[in-house]
Amino acid sequence: MSDAAIEMRGLVKRFGGGRNLFGREAAVVHAVRGVTLNLRRGETLGIVGESGSGKSTLARMLVGLERPTEGTMVIDGQDWSDLARAGNRAFGRTIQYVFQDPVASLNPRKTISDILDVPLKQLRGYDLSRRQARKRELLDAVQMPAGTLERFPHEFSGGQAQRIAIARSLAAEARILVLDEPVSALDVSVQAQVLLLLDELKRELGLSYLFISHDLAVVEAVSDRVAVMYLGEVVEEGAAAQLFASPRHDYTRDLIAAAPRLATSG
Repeated sequence: MSDAAIEMRGLVKRFGGGRNLFGREAAVVHAVRGVTLNLRRGETLGIVGESGSGKSTLARMLVGLERPTEGTMVIDGQDWSDLARAGNRAFGRTIQYVFQDPVASLNPRKTISDILDVPLKQLRGYDLSRRQARKRELLDAVQMPAGTLERFPHEFSGGQAQRIAIARSLAAEARILVLDEPVSALDVSVQAQVLLLLDELKRELGLSYLFISHDLAVVEAVSDRVAVMYLGEVVEEGAAAQLFASPRHDYTRDLIAAAPRLATSG
């Protein structure tokens, strides 16, 4: 088995082109430009960069929400194009997405029990008895009480909602999670609790994380390796400790200099 949970080769994503409603040439936006990266099994790969650097577009391609213009991806040993042909069920069982806004990512009209039912039934095919047991196991894994099941998303704080969103992603039993700014909407004290939970789950379940954030302090704390994106390209990649201690690229140095806690650490 390959050491890579995700292999990306020459990924390109362009938006626009062709002609607009007035018959004029539409501008082409190069959101991702020739990205080649690996996420190793059992590691956390941090992706950092300013807004518009291509981080979220890259994430959306990985989970099947956007189709790459060029390039290849192999996810958990399966070619992206094969997963795309197999449909959403194949993607959902292989890789899961944890969104930035936990409350907005949960259907406000459904109870938490109903929300967890969807991946357990549609992606795992579990019967009612097994689903009920798994829901309790999932809530226990994210340190939420069993009474959570009969409540609605608006009844929870941001940190609690993100724990529920993480439980939903675990319900699919995928071993790869794409975490897109998963703590940026939370208070600092709650951020620490959620990050600790994610670390515990990674070790206990053998998960691999692609962790996207503009917050370098968070990325430095959680990542094994870090890739820095600028205008759709990866301009620097390396072990987290080495990259933050001795950045090679001017853009990386500028990012670190703009984060006072990191600039003065070590």
